[in-house]
Amino acid sequence: PERHHALNNALSDDLGDALLRASEDDSVLAVILTGTGEKAFCAGGDMLEMSGVEEGKPVARSRGAGGLFGVISRMPQPVIAAVNGYCFGGGARLAIGCDIRIASTNATFRLPGSEYGLVVAAAALPRLVGAARAKELIFTARKFGAQEAFDYGLVSSLHAPAELMDAAWDMAETIASMDRSADQGAKHVGLDRATLQEEANRRGNDATRRLRAAREGSARSRHAPRRITGR
Repeated sequence: PERHHALNNALSDDLGDALLRASEDDSVLAVILTGTGEKAFCAGGDMLEMSGVEEGKPVARSRGAGGLFGVISRMPQPVIAAVNGYCFGGGARLAIGCDIRIASTNATFRLPGSEYGLVVAAAALPRLVGAARAKELIFTARKFGAQEAFDYGLVSSLHAPAELMDAAWDMAETIASMDRSADQGAKHVGLDRATLQEEANRRGNDATRRLRAAREGSARSRHAPRRITGR
């Protein structure tokens, strides 16, 4: 929580393992993903860890948001993102990878990949907000609030911060009351396989890996955490 749930290697791996356990548990009918407290859903990748600013050398990445996106897309259960506060970078990509997104009125979103020299959510965001809007949000890396996210179709409903989890639980319980096989079929045969564009997501992941390895990308990764502070 003190780092706004930035996805360092440990958190990324622990979250991925938890999602895999849930996916294999027949008693789990729906999943809610949220951040502790009301300040942050996820601030994105831990750029201080990735850049080596803290330890003096770059750290190899584990699953990261891209890997978690894949885990969620393969889960049989519907996954609800309850976005409570900051939802930036890899955190926004994580939310975009969920099946449903609801948000608190204090949620804020940002896709700063272009500032870091990375490709973030370029394959997945257009299916939610349209190609032109997705390009604007990705190319400018501007911050936008919960009402804009709702207006764009990124989130399906807005709630007072104190009411967000009640709304998420109500939705999850409604989902759990439906026919499980029908929900799973809708997710994996009808909805996601028609819209996720797995090849485009793979290309986005490959582009990010190349950019991260490049000298310019590495320099941006080192300096961006300082530039973005307080923004």
